[in-house]
Amino acid sequence: MASILSIQSWVAYGHVGNASAIFPLQRLGAEVWGIHTVQFSNHTGYGAWRGQVFGAELIRDCVEGIEERGVLPRCDAVLSGYMGSAEIGAAILDAARRVKAANPAALWCCDPVIGDVGRGIFVRPGIPEFLRDAALPAADIATPNQFELEWLTGRSVTTLEEAKAAIAALQAMGPRCVLVTSLRLADTPEGQIGMLAGEGGRFWRLATPMLPLSVNGAGDAIAALFLFHRLAGDAAGALSAAASSVFGLLRRTAEAGSREILTVAAQEEFVSPTRRFAAEAC
Repeated sequence: MASILSIQSWVAYGHVGNASAIFPLQRLGAEVWGIHTVQFSNHTGYGAWRGQVFGAELIRDCVEGIEERGVLPRCDAVLSGYMGSAEIGAAILDAARRVKAANPAALWCCDPVIGDVGRGIFVRPGIPEFLRDAALPAADIATPNQFELEWLTGRSVTTLEEAKAAIAALQAMGPRCVLVTSLRLADTPEGQIGMLAGEGGRFWRLATPMLPLSVNGAGDAIAALFLFHRLAGDAAGALSAAASSVFGLLRRTAEAGSREILTVAAQEEFVSPTRRFAAEAC
C-alpha cells in the first residue's frame, strides 16, 4: 500500500485540489495524508466563495506533527498542486525535503500550476518563479500543461519534436519524469486532446476525445493518478492508466451535465476504466 502526503487546497463542495486527488488515491488503495492549504466553500471558478487561506506555518506544523509520529520513512511520495503563495510553496518544499531525508526513495510529484492557454498566468506574483527556480529543481515528477511547459522552459511548443525538446529542457532543470497535459500539437487530430510523457530519454503519447464540458479539478486528478501508477510502474503505464481513468470520469460528468466532476459517482473509472487508451512510444 502506497502512502502519499498530499498538500493542496480543499473545498467543502465540489472536487478540486485535495478534494479531487485524495478520494481517487484512496479508491485505488493508497493511504493519503492530506494537508490542506485552504478551506473554501467551493472552488473559485464560480466567481464567489467563502473560507480561509491557511498560512505556511500551519503546513509546517502539520508536517512536523506527522514526522513526530515516526512515519515519514514509510511515506512513498509527496503530491503538491496549486500554491497560494511563495511562502506556502516554501513550506511544501521543506515538507518534500523532510520526507526525502527520511526515505530517499520517496518521489515528489509537483503539479506546477501557473496558468493556461487563453487565460495566461492566473497565480499570484512570485509563484511562477518559485516553481521554476526552487520547486521543480527538487521535484522528481512534474505535470505541467502545455502553457506551463512553454513558460517554464521559455520554448514554443507546436510540434512533437518541440514538445520533446521542451520536456528535455524541463528535465534538465530537475524532474526526471514529466507529463504534459492539455497538449494540442500540429498533428493532433481535430476533436482530440493529447498528453505526452517523458522519462529516461524516452517519450510516450496518447490522445483522447475532447468532451463538451468545462469543469475544474481534472488536472488535480490526473496528477494524483499519474503519480500513483508511476509508483507501481513506468511512465508509459502511468500515462495510459491516468488518461483512461480521467477520460471516463469526464465522460460520465459530461453525460450528466454536471458543473462538478463526478469523482464519487464515477469512482469505478479509477479502478476499471470503461475505455482504455494505450500510450505509444514516439
